[in-house]
Amino acid sequence: MSSPVLPDAAFRELELLVRNLGEELAAFRKRAQAAEARLKAIATSGGGGDARAEERVALLEKENAVLKARLESSAERTRAMLDRVRFLRQQHAGEGR
Repeated sequence: MSSPVLPDAAFRELELLVRNLGEELAAFRKRAQAAEARLKAIATSGGGGDARAEERVALLEKENAVLKARLESSAERTRAMLDRVRFLRQQHAGEGR
């Protein structure tokens, strides 16, 4: 029983999706790091007793938590997509023999 051959266009589409997920992952990582850097800057510049600064820190902490969750989700989706592409390539290479 042979499985249908996956066309090269599907591989290209999968590769594009993986590349886009990787770029999205990098963007989330960069935003999370920027939020952490801003938070550290606010924390080290005093921040004691300043209600607006404390509000801003709380907001940044919340944003950072959301970004970290999105980053983890994107990383997992990227890993799953890469595993799928590897599997399909192996399957495709096996059918080409």
